Amino acid sequence: MPMQNKIIKTPQLILSVLLLVGGCASLSNNQNENFYVKKDCRKSANCFVTIQAALDAASQEKADKVVNIDIGEGDFYEKIVVSRDKLKLHGQGSLKTRLYYDAVAQTAGVYHRNKWGTPGSATLTINAKDVVVSGLKIENTYDFLANDALADGDSKKVSNSQAVAILLDIDSDRVAIDNSSIEGYQDTLFANGKRVYIKNSKISGNVDFIFGNGSVLIEDSIIESRKRAASFKEGEYQSFITAPSTQISQEIGIIIYHSKIVREQGVPDNSVALGRPWHPTTKFADGRYADPNAIGQASFIDCYMDAHINPEHWTFMNGTARDGSKTAIFTAQSSRFSEANSYGPGARHIDIGISWKGNTNIDAIRTLFFKDWK
Repeated sequence: MPMQNKIIKTPQLILSVLLLVGGCASLSNNQNENFYVKKDCRKSANCFVTIQAALDAASQEKADKVVNIDIGEGDFYEKIVVSRDKLKLHGQGSLKTRLYYDAVAQTAGVYHRNKWGTPGSATLTINAKDVVVSGLKIENTYDFLANDALADGDSKKVSNSQAVAILLDIDSDRVAIDNSSIEGYQDTLFANGKRVYIKNSKISGNVDFIFGNGSVLIEDSIIESRKRAASFKEGEYQSFITAPSTQISQEIGIIIYHSKIVREQGVPDNSVALGRPWHPTTKFADGRYADPNAIGQASFIDCYMDAHINPEHWTFMNGTARDGSKTAIFTAQSSRFSEANSYGPGARHIDIGISWKGNTNIDAIRTLFFKDWK
């Protein structure tokens, strides 16, 4: 079944496409401000040699303006934060413009307001509304494989090896990512805000590489599982694509539609799960333990699946029990997982007793997802 683009008539989605093309299209061009990032500005006006310098300049513009930042060709070793609403970051294509950094959770707590290493490790943090990212490769280049190859108990092994490429932080909403590549290994894309729409892009990683409590809609994209360097027993799961921690009050978690679920060379057959439920350790009045209300939601709709997908498709995840141990077990059967119209060698399916029947009508999902997207 070939991957074909469909004509979409949902008004909210049309608006999102306008955002991708024009960057907050509801505002006229004379309200826009343009900045440029180049390796050599040659005294050009509004030009900077780093992306963060352009973002700092953008923060000085009036709030009602749309700021466009055009990033030239090249590799930019930066760890950046987008905190201004109504901003567009545009590169020259994922093969030409690369933003990368190599922070890892073990030591990245210094970058986060609450000293949490996982979000602190992000190469690109977006903590704003009405943000468009296009034509970029965003990568966390921490050497996960070298660390993964070390034996457990090796003094040199990093225990917290999460290394985020993009963090959608708590105040983010109406973020659109198009024609980009988001690359890492463990925890590549952290959706910790409200809504992010990803189209015509690639996301790669291995352990829980699309995760969080935000609403994520991914369309017409490539989801690539990457290899591990650790040793595994025959039939053991090596990696997990999604790890949603969606609150039970929230209908949409992670939706992957009309995309290709593929693998890089070296990923064995039957070794990857579509997802597992993440119940984050949370502080409550009566203690600190896994959040019981984080009933993760994830759906795969009309997707091609290669043979690396295990026929059970979904699996369990351990969480923090009330005594502080990691003995609480959260099952796929108690989560909100679904799929519809999968095809390809990985679509073969063993029924493991998931009874939840979520909405897999993409038009209805889009209508809900893009509600109030202005």
